[in-house]
Amino acid sequence: MKKILISLSVISSITLLSGLAFAKGDPKAGKKVYDQNCAMCHGPKGAGDGAAAAALNPKPRNFTEGKFKYGSKDEDLAKLIKNGKGPMPPWGSVLKPADIDNVIAYIRTLKKK
Repeated sequence: MKKILISLSVISSITLLSGLAFAKGDPKAGKKVYDQNCAMCHGPKGAGDGAAAAALNPKPRNFTEGKFKYGSKDEDLAKLIKNGKGPMPPWGSVLKPADIDNVIAYIRTLKKK
């Protein structure tokens, strides 16, 4: 019985770690991309208050609220970033898919708890 419990524990740990290893996006790398490309509108802390925000209608998304107008799945956000919408320009020709995944991972960290 003891061997079975240890085995299940090891299997659970490996499963958990393998899931983390394959998680999409790196928030640390995403912050660098965000600071260079997104902060001018969305603000340095993601509150939608960047230097260019005053001139935009509608206003940039406030990521600290964790609400997304066009879908909250990573795929929805990637499509929006890639293709743009309204005053948000398309970034698909500027950012690599990995950069977009990283930005999404970073944006997810901005939601206030």
